[in-house]
Amino acid sequence: MAYFNQQETIQPLFIAGPCAAESEEQVFETARALKHNADLFRVGIWKPRTKPNTFAGKGENAFPWLYRIKTELNLPIAIEVATARHAELAIENDIDVVWLGARTTANPFAIDEILCVLEGTHKPLLIKNPINPDIDLWTGAVERCLQKGITDLALVHRGFSVFGNGFYRNVPLWHIPIEMRRRFPTIPIICDPSHMGGQRSSIYSLAQQAFDLDYNGQMIECHISPSKALSDAQQQLSPEEYLLLKSQLKVRTTHKESDELYELRKQIDELDETLVGLLNKRMSVCRRIGEYKKEHNLTVLQSKRYKEILDKYIDSALANGLSPQFIEQLFEIIHKESVDQQLSLLKKDSQTK
Repeated sequence: MAYFNQQETIQPLFIAGPCAAESEEQVFETARALKHNADLFRVGIWKPRTKPNTFAGKGENAFPWLYRIKTELNLPIAIEVATARHAELAIENDIDVVWLGARTTANPFAIDEILCVLEGTHKPLLIKNPINPDIDLWTGAVERCLQKGITDLALVHRGFSVFGNGFYRNVPLWHIPIEMRRRFPTIPIICDPSHMGGQRSSIYSLAQQAFDLDYNGQMIECHISPSKALSDAQQQLSPEEYLLLKSQLKVRTTHKESDELYELRKQIDELDETLVGLLNKRMSVCRRIGEYKKEHNLTVLQSKRYKEILDKYIDSALANGLSPQFIEQLFEIIHKESVDQQLSLLKKDSQTK
């Protein structure tokens, strides 16, 4: 069965289940409560724990429990694989879907070994983003899969570890999965708000934002008794909480067009063209300034001038309902290009001498 490569034509995918398989009763009762409201039952049997002496899953002992779920509840199973041996056991035990965790996605050697096992099996594969916000690591994992002929893929956005995270367990950094959508437009993206938020109270808002951004599904941790969970208890929902959340989520559509929307997009296109033209003119002036600095032996970087510009337009942003962070990031990019343009003039000058 192709789970993911036709995802754009079907309803959003819901993947739910406990962080870890702890006992047969725990996984079976959770699965039974989710049976009619989950497309895949996710469960960790090997847990890559950061610290030793913490619950690391039941490993191979959990396979009979998962087989019972498949046969008695007819609920497909998804598990994480982190080594080639994990992948072999997943195939031997007829696991429906496997996923590469955040740590594995960052390890090209581990990915290659796992893909050598999966190659030719047509096993659907989920690829979580790497722990650190390196889009090329995520891209590389996808490209390795495609080179092995593994095309039944989906991406899982679970957030990124950034020093001093603050509110989120893993910061969303939405621009990274948005760029992944641009690079791989036919591969579905699924949100993992459980690992992103790290707490039950933030799961709904993150999941809804993902649907607002045209994500194709959700991967949510559920436990029959979250308070007793042996791992990540604070981010797991009870089945009742999961069902309530699912009923409240609003799925957006991208397929409804209208004359009004067409006209508004036409205005955006015209404004974008004007913006590019203005940036071209700005860089032309920057190059003339660079020539002046070269002739008068001035440094390219003028920190005081840059700060004055930034302060001025941040104040303007606040007055016009724009985010100061947006203006700061925008001018940071513009300033970098301006500096690069001027440095290139000095480099050419030094090369001709």
